[in-house]
Amino acid sequence: MKALVLENVRDLRLMDVPAPELARNAVLIQVKACGICGSDVHGYDGSSGRRIPPIIMGHEAAGVVVKVGPEVATVSVGDRVTFDSTVSCGMCGFCATGEVNLCDNRQVLGVSCSDYRRNGAFAEYVAVPAHIVYKLPAAFPFAKAALIEAVSIAVHAAKITGIKAGSSAAVVGAGMIGVLAVQAFRHYGCSKIFAIDLEQGKLDLARRLGADETYLASDPDLLNKLNQAAAGRGIDIAVEAVGTQSSILTAINAVRRGGTVTLIGNLAPKVELPLQSVVTRQLRLQGSCASAGEYRECIELMANGSINVDPLVSAVVPLSEGPAWFDRLYNREPGLIKVILEP
Repeated sequence: MKALVLENVRDLRLMDVPAPELARNAVLIQVKACGICGSDVHGYDGSSGRRIPPIIMGHEAAGVVVKVGPEVATVSVGDRVTFDSTVSCGMCGFCATGEVNLCDNRQVLGVSCSDYRRNGAFAEYVAVPAHIVYKLPAAFPFAKAALIEAVSIAVHAAKITGIKAGSSAAVVGAGMIGVLAVQAFRHYGCSKIFAIDLEQGKLDLARRLGADETYLASDPDLLNKLNQAAAGRGIDIAVEAVGTQSSILTAINAVRRGGTVTLIGNLAPKVELPLQSVVTRQLRLQGSCASAGEYRECIELMANGSINVDPLVSAVVPLSEGPAWFDRLYNREPGLIKVILEP
């Protein structure tokens, strides 16, 4: 089969590789669409340490089942499907309680690190366990389905935050996950959403997708403006979708006393925490990791229009053009958000 292989740092090649072997509890999927994630771009240049070459990356995908293992009864050949990026074991204590994102034996498709190597979906075929596969509605486009994984991250963050009806939220970082968080936090109860970013173009998109107000992160009067927008009492919730020192400080400083900061971004491995501010203002810091079974809910939200991903798709191109588009994303070409590759 043809696959896009990361042979070395910033060296992607379209190659002929063996088709994946099929376990008894797995399904073989002909990939119809696979999105380039920001984590793939960081893997492409070696900065994340989680895409050790050689590896087939790609975890935001959808396709058609072409073969099933003998123990599979939940999906059939011909089904249109997507699948979780997290490969959970289904047997540990976390899996038993539905916290599959915290699985003791967790792997991620398209990731190669010191603990494991798991090829992903930048290929004609991919094999995944049947228990992480979800059927798609007949009219659900494959390119749109490639964004379900990203939507699930925003939905999971909203659901674990504990939103009270009428809460206000500041979303720090209006990239892909940030603008999805704008929509998800609105859907789950926030009445006022403020978006913050360094780029005006991203803020314009955030407003288009539901943000009430937008602010440049570089504005020296940012915190005062946020406080005024929240009627002087501060923001109830801050959603951090970048993962850098400055963006986390913005999120912490934006919320009111007793507020909640939900951390989704994890770009920097370590940051300094303003401990006294967190303790004396009794803030709740909540980490949010991937998703935990929200795929069916996300499919419904996308199908009924509650979450709109259409403006986020910048290009849908053949897999063979993948190396060129990775370069464009790596070089931060203006206006590019989500690029979908079609094997």
